[in-house]
Amino acid sequence: MDKSSAQNRLGSLQANGPLSPPLTPALNGNSNAMGILDGANRSSLHARPGSPDSNISSQSHSSSNNVSSFASSPAPRPASTFTAPSSAFSQPSFTPDLRREDSSSPLPTYSIHEPPEYKEEHVGTESAQAASSRRQQQQQQQPGSCRRRIYTDGRKDAPFPRLSKPVELLRSAYDVVVIGSGYGGGVAASRMARTGQSVCLLERGREKWPGEYPAGATDALRELHCSGELVPGWLKSGASVEGGDPTGMFHLIMGRGQSAVVGNGLGGTSLINANVFMEADKETLAMKAWPPEIRENVDELDKYYRKVEDVLEPQEYPDEWPKLPKAELLKKQAELMGLGHKYKKVRQTTRFSNGPNSCGVEMSPSSLTGQDTTGVNDGSKNSTLVTYIADAWNWGAEIFCECEVRYIEKVEHDEGYRVYFAWHGRNRGLFKANLHGDLMWVHAKKAVFLGAGAIASTEILLRSKTMGLKMSDMVGQHMSGNGDMLAFGYNTDERTNILGREKPSPYNPIGPTITSVIDCREGNENPLNGFVIEEGAIPHALTPFFQAMLDLMPGKKDPENDTLLEKTQAALARYGSRFLGPYFRKGAVEKTQVYLVMSHDTNQAILSLKDDKPMLEFIGVCRSHHVKKLNKLLEKATEVVGGTLAQSPFQGLLGQQITVHPIGGACMARDNTGRTGVTNHAGQVFTGKDSETYDGLIVTDGSVIPTALGANPFATIAALAERSVEIYAKSKGLTISQEKNGLLDLLGEPQHTPRHHRPSYKREQVRILEERESLTMANKVIRAARELSAGGIGFTEVMSGFIHQDEDLTSDDRETYELAHRIGKSRCESARFFLSVQAFNTRELVNHSQHRGMLTGTFVCPAIAGSPFMVQRGEFNLFILNNKAPGTRNLTYDFDMTGVDGRRLHFHGYKVVDSSVALAPFQFWRATSTLYVTISKHVKGMCTDLDDEDAWRRAPVIAKGIMHIQPADFLSQINTMTPTGGNFIKKAVSVASFLTYFTRKSVSQFLAPLTPLEYPTKTFSGFINNTPPDQSVNIVASDGVSSRMHIWEPTRIPDNDPKNIRNLFMIPGAAVDHQIFALPTIPYNTVNYFTRAGYRVFITVHRISQRMVAGSHWTTYDARLDLRACLEYIRSVHGPDKIYTIAHCMGSVAFASGLLDGTIPASWILGITCSQVFMNPIWGPTNMAKVMVGPVPLDRLYSLVAGSWFSCAASPDDTLAQRGLDQMLRLYPQPRRELCNNASCHRVSLAFNRCWNHANLNEATHRQIDRFFGGINMTQQRMLMKMGYEGHVMGNAPLFERLTGPDNVARLRGIPVMLFVGRDNAVLSPEATERTYEVLCEAFEDGDYTRKVVPGYGHLDCWMGRNAWKDVYPMVREEVDRVTRGEHYKFVEPDDRFSAMVHGGELLY
Repeated sequence: MDKSSAQNRLGSLQANGPLSPPLTPALNGNSNAMGILDGANRSSLHARPGSPDSNISSQSHSSSNNVSSFASSPAPRPASTFTAPSSAFSQPSFTPDLRREDSSSPLPTYSIHEPPEYKEEHVGTESAQAASSRRQQQQQQQPGSCRRRIYTDGRKDAPFPRLSKPVELLRSAYDVVVIGSGYGGGVAASRMARTGQSVCLLERGREKWPGEYPAGATDALRELHCSGELVPGWLKSGASVEGGDPTGMFHLIMGRGQSAVVGNGLGGTSLINANVFMEADKETLAMKAWPPEIRENVDELDKYYRKVEDVLEPQEYPDEWPKLPKAELLKKQAELMGLGHKYKKVRQTTRFSNGPNSCGVEMSPSSLTGQDTTGVNDGSKNSTLVTYIADAWNWGAEIFCECEVRYIEKVEHDEGYRVYFAWHGRNRGLFKANLHGDLMWVHAKKAVFLGAGAIASTEILLRSKTMGLKMSDMVGQHMSGNGDMLAFGYNTDERTNILGREKPSPYNPIGPTITSVIDCREGNENPLNGFVIEEGAIPHALTPFFQAMLDLMPGKKDPENDTLLEKTQAALARYGSRFLGPYFRKGAVEKTQVYLVMSHDTNQAILSLKDDKPMLEFIGVCRSHHVKKLNKLLEKATEVVGGTLAQSPFQGLLGQQITVHPIGGACMARDNTGRTGVTNHAGQVFTGKDSETYDGLIVTDGSVIPTALGANPFATIAALAERSVEIYAKSKGLTISQEKNGLLDLLGEPQHTPRHHRPSYKREQVRILEERESLTMANKVIRAARELSAGGIGFTEVMSGFIHQDEDLTSDDRETYELAHRIGKSRCESARFFLSVQAFNTRELVNHSQHRGMLTGTFVCPAIAGSPFMVQRGEFNLFILNNKAPGTRNLTYDFDMTGVDGRRLHFHGYKVVDSSVALAPFQFWRATSTLYVTISKHVKGMCTDLDDEDAWRRAPVIAKGIMHIQPADFLSQINTMTPTGGNFIKKAVSVASFLTYFTRKSVSQFLAPLTPLEYPTKTFSGFINNTPPDQSVNIVASDGVSSRMHIWEPTRIPDNDPKNIRNLFMIPGAAVDHQIFALPTIPYNTVNYFTRAGYRVFITVHRISQRMVAGSHWTTYDARLDLRACLEYIRSVHGPDKIYTIAHCMGSVAFASGLLDGTIPASWILGITCSQVFMNPIWGPTNMAKVMVGPVPLDRLYSLVAGSWFSCAASPDDTLAQRGLDQMLRLYPQPRRELCNNASCHRVSLAFNRCWNHANLNEATHRQIDRFFGGINMTQQRMLMKMGYEGHVMGNAPLFERLTGPDNVARLRGIPVMLFVGRDNAVLSPEATERTYEVLCEAFEDGDYTRKVVPGYGHLDCWMGRNAWKDVYPMVREEVDRVTRGEHYKFVEPDDRFSAMVHGGELLY
């Protein structure tokens, strides 16, 4: 082999098209993990060994360059240059400094692929091969139709391919689901994808590519997962073992009698096997344990071996490459034992030349590292990852990692199977109680192929049987360790160089792990006596422990006839390794031979479930006489080269063997019935003891093999898988395309997509369309983050509680949720979700107004039909501003979910973090751990607009309740928080950004009273309901003061008769104007409500309202003149009919003043609705305290300091005195739930006290409250204080004449009056309306008077509240209708936009 450092003198390569990069860096470590180069001119100083294959070399576009060679190389070989369409490139040993020639090219997309827009075709209309050819022709005709990546410098954004997709992009159903990605699963995925079926592959492990595999002991230990039961041979009982990363590459399954090691990861055990391609001998295949279709026609399997060969391309270690000491020693041992004729090189799936493999993946030649069993990082192994799996991906299969399949069930009332799996991603494994309990699933509409390995597939079948899937009782029986034995010829006379190195010297190669074998399978009378002995290598990860293990291993067999000199030399070698390290060239370790024996055992091992965990029990694992014979042979082989035979640590310490080739457990039946096996000859699972099988439930891995093979089994596993898949495809009329792949762009897009079969049911069509839209949206989010190389953040959350199913629970208030929770708890209607939240771009999460993350997981509530439910691509919002409640932030959960019965529902939940958490840690915990949940029916398109926060309100309610985070789950949730990003810095920035945002928002709520004051903004977009008047008129009172009156015509006329229009006069209070009734910040205001009820609305803007004239010392008593002038205008224009009046607060007091002193004739008035007060203003406790406090009244004190006008508006540019007052008002006494940091709101509270329950206002109203408030002059303030203190309407100073005497009250005779007050009114005492009611009832026994208290409301929120349209307006309208239209009048809701909003749930806040 040429180990020279080839230097490319010309170095001119073209990269005009899509290139597929080599898989790994060069040995010197200077390249990135993919060893990518572009077309820049570069010199390669340390090129990889050139290809010995002249056929490949001849494909280059340019002639090879001269290269220097080592003396040991048989002949100089040029560095090969391989050709792709429109491109040529070579394989350097490092990544040169790249330069992008076309700077205008778009940025590439790497590992996240657009969900395929499946081409709709009818089944059977054309073959997959024909369809593929047609698609390829279309792509050639339309060059821009296929997205291809453009090379970028160094590929820093995507150092490794990622064929797998995030689980967030999992579809709910596929034609085929493949479990596992080893030789059985890989074959099934590739072949079924080539039929045009939609394929989902689920793999328990993670996706890792050459360059990512562990190199040292620490890395390998992190990838180790141990499970099973530790039972030393001398004990009858053992201890349960469970530890390590369940998705790690190495899975050690402890068992009784024998343990097993298998691999996890995309590529399965092929990632860590020794690559030996060895067919089963004919005698073994003819044994009676096999079904007749195989044992009676053993040659039939040859064609399937050839199919596997065509893909995996096994070959022997090249003769011209350097000789390997361990292989040379095995050859010598064979000859010394008289078995030289049995020695031969093995065929292996190791590449010894660079260039694309059979599936179009660019490969590198072996660096002879000896690292095969921990993952070869040089990119030379033809594992299933770079063959079958890459091919499946290229043909449209969708791959998902970290998905541990638990069991399978037959779908009732539908086709196919439901595959349940535990998703280990997003650190979900930290929730141990939920990981295997709250399972996700995917629907396989046509077939499931089990290729998870003998132990995992058998475990899945056992659990499936436990969960109700009927099958043979033979499942878990007749397992085998394939007769595996591991031993060591320690400290021989010959150097073996068995210790693996990541970067070995070309002068001292280790070689692939196994390159030769003593094959003793042929020539035996009994095929069970056949065996093979293979040499091996020890990966670098085990070297720190190897010396100590061999020295301390009990039961070693030392050479019997060594001389004193030989014993001395052996001792020196041992001490050399101990003191100078295992790599000491003359040490005992470097002179150790590794033996891996495969033979025939008794096939009596059993796999069972104990506490739902798999337990291995090997009964009579080996035939004792046969084992003794093999041990004797190994002793002899070791002795002839002067070594000491040492058993494996499992044998020496535990008294059991270790196997890397577990097979059986779902064995093929020898008579094709469930009485003798689990599957038939095609791997199809029996439904019971008879010959009937499940349609489309097929096992394709080593678990179907009914007997030990006495050889490396993966070639036979793959051949049987090819056979089973072919039989299934033919039975379904499917054609497996034989089209060859081009050069695969693993960082780009697949070249094929599966066919889409249009469903016949419209409901299913809608579901598929919506799923496709959600996938596209999610994919764009992920793609955008990937293109920006953005850092992300994710965590997993578990919440539980009680949800009660009741379609009448429509109200969105705390009382309703608490009621549903109580009922659900009393009926044990528990609920739980297990959700992972992932923000793919932390910057987007922090800066976007919706602060979105993506939700994936499950929701369980047995009380709701269809439970459990699958959650995919849901939306999580972190501390989003609640526009419906001031100073409130919500954490919301919105997602569609699909039940096991196919039912689709919508989940909406929100946590409320408002002012009630201020300075209250326990309340803060309660707020952030309490979720108010509404389950509703799914409505088409309800989640299309992600910015529509109220979409969930438009769906019919099914259930409501409350869920909580338990403290223990919260601790686990914190530990699941994991950043994502291309490097450590991006991850650190991502975590810092997220924690900064979370802390800032949390502190702003917790320390709300201490946060910076909120001043009005100059612009605001929250005005959603502009309600301009149809007419505005200037009104001049008798004293010459001008005011305004706005008029709105009715939008709906009862019975379409203009005679049915009624006039309605409305009077706002002090410091406000018509906007409290025509509020633009709520979707349905008072004017909207009454104009659609057939009323012509007149609203006065009098002299004490929000007008400049209000600062001219006018009072409520003066304002009565404006009210009379307005009534005069109305009477002059619309006739002398009596007018109904609605008056609020001080507007009501002004109106009372005019009526009581006779300024306003009572004969003009049809009726009155008085809001909060009428003629007996009585202050609430806080306002009363203001009146009574101190020797100097507050109004006089303010006048001395700041003048005669108090403005409710605030600005950071105010005078120092005003700004100082704003800061002092932070201390104004308020209940915790009413705290806020709005400076204008504080000023309103100082002047009038709190005018609302904050929970009743929306954010837009509260944020811009200064726009709806003016101010108050001190003369008016003085009069209000006096009236409120004494409880009577009064005239102006200095007399302050009371206007509530009997003669004054007598003027009110015959006027119906309704008084109402908010129960939580903090401005005026409820006694104000109560006293007026009593006075009127005593004065007029036959009077028409009512008084009502509105629960949950304060003062102005009765008109400005977001829900006043349903809580207050109807009560007022009913009274107005009764008085103006008669007792028998029935209001009919108009069919307009407001009605649509009401019925659509848009107003149900």
